[in-house]
Amino acid sequence: MKKITIILFLIAFAFCSKAGNENFSIGARSSAMGNASVSLSDVWSAHHNQAGLGFERNVSAGVYYENRFLLKELALKGVVVSLPVKAGTFGLCVTNFGYSLYKENKYSLSFAKAFGDKLSIGVAMDYLTTKIAEGYGSKGLLAAEIGIQSKPIKGLTIGAHVFNPTRAKIAEYNNERLPTILRLGVDYNFSDKIILAVETEKDISQKAIFKAGLEYKAVKEFYLRLGIATNPTLSSFGFGLNLKNFKIDFSANYHQTLGVVPQLGLTYSFKKTESVNSKIP
Repeated sequence: MKKITIILFLIAFAFCSKAGNENFSIGARSSAMGNASVSLSDVWSAHHNQAGLGFERNVSAGVYYENRFLLKELALKGVVVSLPVKAGTFGLCVTNFGYSLYKENKYSLSFAKAFGDKLSIGVAMDYLTTKIAEGYGSKGLLAAEIGIQSKPIKGLTIGAHVFNPTRAKIAEYNNERLPTILRLGVDYNFSDKIILAVETEKDISQKAIFKAGLEYKAVKEFYLRLGIATNPTLSSFGFGLNLKNFKIDFSANYHQTLGVVPQLGLTYSFKKTESVNSKIP
């Protein structure tokens, strides 16, 4: 049974990850929107695009859980925190993927600064670890991230982000390096009820991915979301509940071969103030 579990793990991992130390997406809101998140701004920007933190005005924290293809061995967990200060906004992100025989962790500290209400720039320093049991040992390395968000006209946000611009080396053998991932996207508020987000993502050694997502505010406290992505082809959906300072987001992705990936996110804002980014639910 243990061998079967490991085989299933390896097959599923091959479908959902391109390399070790993959920069897994987290956040149930963005997941429901096809992970088109590079132009969104909320506490989850500490992972998606640190520039988005510059538009945040609340001390916030969030937790996330994902059960890929209903296999506990493919569980993905995440914690994010945003801390606005006078000079800008600090962010903290911790993620964990895998189980006892194979684990990947990411520890990220970020900082973003908004220049008025039109432009924000963010950077992050990451420490990533991979641990393989049965005597294979563990490996850790440093990586960087940089992002930018711009709001040239009312309702429109443009976001760009680079993960690992320095092409950090994982191992000397075969010159193995951490993936360098480029992302560019936009979102547009058609009204106070509808947001459309589109994005393209390019690992420099892989085919490009296209993502698109739609968010609809059915009522003040309830949001519906849909999304799609390519390479591999995924469809997604979800909903969100706003309960004053507390938010609950549920989403699910569907892979044609491997099945359903349910996700749950919880977010709490410790102080309610007016945000530069008025579109965030």
